[in-house]
Amino acid sequence: MKDLGPLQYFLGIEVASSPKGYFLSQVKYANEVIHHVGLTDTKVFDTPTKLNVKLNSTDGVPLDDLILYRELVGCLVYLTVTRPDLAYAVHVVSQFVFAPRSPHWATLVQILHHLRGTIFQGLLLSSTFSLDLVAYADSDWASDVTDCKSMPGFYMFLADSLIS
Repeated sequence: MKDLGPLQYFLGIEVASSPKGYFLSQVKYANEVIHHVGLTDTKVFDTPTKLNVKLNSTDGVPLDDLILYRELVGCLVYLTVTRPDLAYAVHVVSQFVFAPRSPHWATLVQILHHLRGTIFQGLLLSSTFSLDLVAYADSDWASDVTDCKSMPGFYMFLADSLIS
């Protein structure tokens, strides 16, 4: 075995240590995703999706490049490890990977524009002495326009840190 020193970078996750705790981010990975798609404009959105966006599988025209859409959704799923604020928006676009259409692509591009504006955000794992696990859950009954299923959501905190 070899001691490589303090953890700084692991599987695309950058780790910074401070007296407040550990800060996890994926700045380099997020930049690679943005450059992969070739976003050249400097537009930035405050939110990952429009308010109350309701996507379905019949609006718009089918996309020509299914592989790019699927790759980007997969990359965004991995980014939710340190960016739980993107989780709902990524969940919405991931429902349509089998047959994405133009409104799904527009929502995916908005997520990427939001990511560009908030690229330095990450996840702080606090070094507090309290390790209380607190969870919140909610459900929106029959809000899915495709199949009228409920849309549940939850937040889990370990001490002051959002972990899921």
